[in-house]
Amino acid sequence: MQLRAFESKWDGVRAIATTGTKPPALWSRNGNNFSASFPEIVDALSAVLDHRETVLDGEIVSLGPDGVPSFSRLQRRMHVLKPTAQLRNDALTTYYVFDVLDIDGTSTTDLPYLERREALANLSLEHPRIKVPPHWLNVDGPTMLEVARTHHLEGIVAKSITSTYQPGKRSPSWLKTPLRANTEGIICGFVPGSGNAAGGIGSLILGAHDDSGSLVYIGNVGTGFSSRQRRELREQLIDIERPTSPFAIAPPRAITREARWSEPLLVCDVEYREYTGGGLRHPAFKGMRIDKTADDVDLPGRH
Repeated sequence: MQLRAFESKWDGVRAIATTGTKPPALWSRNGNNFSASFPEIVDALSAVLDHRETVLDGEIVSLGPDGVPSFSRLQRRMHVLKPTAQLRNDALTTYYVFDVLDIDGTSTTDLPYLERREALANLSLEHPRIKVPPHWLNVDGPTMLEVARTHHLEGIVAKSITSTYQPGKRSPSWLKTPLRANTEGIICGFVPGSGNAAGGIGSLILGAHDDSGSLVYIGNVGTGFSSRQRRELREQLIDIERPTSPFAIAPPRAITREARWSEPLLVCDVEYREYTGGGLRHPAFKGMRIDKTADDVDLPGRH
């Protein structure tokens, strides 16, 4: 049995940081330099590492007023190349560093996890905009999940204490367990399926009632269906098809272009990671709700 260390899973944007250059740089997983979007982190890296060459791995996170990571707040900073001082202040970001790949030109990727964590600690990275979150040994997964739930975190990651760092790979030595929430959604139509989903639904178009009672769009769900469910749902929705959108405010054009609308009568259960106001993040269909009517369905977090 592998011994594992546990870390918190942060709801943010993964970033590789390189220092020893002028200035330091932040890189996305697909190799794009997005340093300009997060100047406060670049400045912090300059302050704590000065002329030292390192390659770090971590997550860029924006905390809400309650101290909980907020992806919706972070979204305000993404793709903004020159954030204003007000935007930086309103959606301040922090770099949570959980691994080190290189120090002073020497690769650390072949070192076991615990040795890399020790090397990371020895870099003394603590700064208001840079954090090295803790890891825990001799604790079980259910306990760590409950701690993450209590603190409203995204989940946990279990890492083998002997594991090496494997760039660009999904290693079985790192097991991620996200915490997810459930909500009901009113089925307001569907996008027809293609490829393996041809003849069925590609995704369901979901709605819920806002504070004023208006029916508003909360996102599409396209995963979690069997092939049979995709066909059966299409048949059910065609039976109650309507020519126009039932929403008070039209959904994004990318959705309406292919949409086939239905009367907002059927309710389904959806598992998701976060509701940002713009839509559900990482939703998955869990089943139909015959015990709920459309009138019972409010925006996520209101019920």
